[in-house]
Amino acid sequence: MDIKKYTNAIVIDHPLLKHKISMLRDETTKTNEFRQLVKEIAVLEGYEAFKTLPTQLVEIKTPIETTMQPMVSGNKVCFVPILRAGLGMTDGMLELIPNARVGHLGMYRNEETHQPVEYYCKLPKNIEEKHVFLLDPMLATGGSAIDAVENLKKHGVKKITFICIIAAPEGVAAFCEKCPDIPVYIGALDRQLNENAYICPGLGDCGDRIFGTMVD
Repeated sequence: MDIKKYTNAIVIDHPLLKHKISMLRDETTKTNEFRQLVKEIAVLEGYEAFKTLPTQLVEIKTPIETTMQPMVSGNKVCFVPILRAGLGMTDGMLELIPNARVGHLGMYRNEETHQPVEYYCKLPKNIEEKHVFLLDPMLATGGSAIDAVENLKKHGVKKITFICIIAAPEGVAAFCEKCPDIPVYIGALDRQLNENAYICPGLGDCGDRIFGTMVD
């Protein structure tokens, strides 16, 4: 897929990010290490995605003098993980912006239709005034991310950025065509979806691997 035609899709090109995603893919990576890797990857992706955040000048007194210096206003930022796998990325984001607000969207995939089903939504007050960073490790069919964006817009959110770790071309195309105004930051663009709508080569079910709920 020629991702360049989707101007809102950004595949992050960084050797350390690639290294950590490769470790994430490995089926021998244990739950605790997997969880830590997701957090570290979120930090690396957040660093890139937050480049567009505005700053405001704040008065600071250094040991030498008083000066006006730029700072990010964290209370204007909100992280919204799509439950449950998106929770794994939240701590990494909060390491970068500790005073950001956090909302939650609960969605699961219907195993027959592969379509998302919403079951929970809890967002901070004044969500419409915040820059919302939507978090989900996997962008497969794109259904969950698209539905989440539509949900946020219904709540009045005007500025949204989506961050995922691994994406399938089919999901990128669906998301970018449906949400051309929403930037999507991608850690790795994979080959395709299989017949069960899993990303190939992917890493399996990210939620199961984060929370250790794999079926033996």
